[in-house]
Amino acid sequence: MAIIKLSAIERRRLSAFVTCLVFAIFAWLFTALSNPYKFTIKQVVTFRNAPQKRAFHPLQSDTVNTIVQGTGWQLLFAKFNEDKKVINVDLHTLDAKNYVVLTAQLKQINAKKDLDHEIISVSPDTLFFDFSSRTVKKVPVELVSAISYQKQFAQSDHIIIKPRYVTISGPAEMLARITSWKTDTVKMNGANEDFSGRVSLQNVREGNLDILPKSVMVNIPIDEYTEKTVEVPVKLINNHNYYDVKVFPQKVKVTLTTSLTNYPDLNEDDFEAVADLDQWRHNGYSTLLVKVTRLPSYSKVVKIIPQNVDFIVKK
Repeated sequence: MAIIKLSAIERRRLSAFVTCLVFAIFAWLFTALSNPYKFTIKQVVTFRNAPQKRAFHPLQSDTVNTIVQGTGWQLLFAKFNEDKKVINVDLHTLDAKNYVVLTAQLKQINAKKDLDHEIISVSPDTLFFDFSSRTVKKVPVELVSAISYQKQFAQSDHIIIKPRYVTISGPAEMLARITSWKTDTVKMNGANEDFSGRVSLQNVREGNLDILPKSVMVNIPIDEYTEKTVEVPVKLINNHNYYDVKVFPQKVKVTLTTSLTNYPDLNEDDFEAVADLDQWRHNGYSTLLVKVTRLPSYSKVVKIIPQNVDFIVKK
């Protein structure tokens, strides 16, 4: 393959040519991107000043195509500003009409835009709405959580949410389908202490729904767990014929996990262990299986000794 050898003067000339070419390309790009252009951007519609006495439902998509006038630079940067592609539409005219003309609001829409380019037209230009009677309903708050606990730690009591209920208002047929309202996700990794904080509710996706309040206080008790063994009397159930039945042993040892906070206060009165006589009457069992039917909340039975008890029936 032939190799072109250039002299020192030729190399300097070639370097100067390449440098000038690069500068010329950048100058052309700068000039081209500085010229005004019209381009189309798809933007999400959000609503404000919704009518308080009329529930509404948009009859079109929540996005519109906007014709925007701006420089090539603004077109280039608009591609990277997805979070700013939102236009805010004022619905105050819906008190008397069932449509909103976006062209009439372009001045105020442009005044609130963060982007430097100007919207000159919107498609569709008119948004139509369907109306129905507005009702109010209270629904419980549903906590959404993704919590992983440090070893030997866990939730130790009921979660407290204040307020427990939120008020939603909107079309009756839409409210009939809503039975609760979820929070944003509470995320914790390696949790080893109580969580207490304000959690936002999930955003309203329909423009004709309102929710109050927008956030709630959440308290999640978290404690370290350990094992404890308690002797619990065995209670006989389903003795329908009132036989004289004696079980032995009369007490079983229940080993459970419980939080350190509750550990000192636990005693046999917090538990109920039962043996079902129907296991003998219907199935002919010679021993009865013991089950724990009552124990402190957020405690877990590890083992029962003995798991089965003997019995004597005197008819």
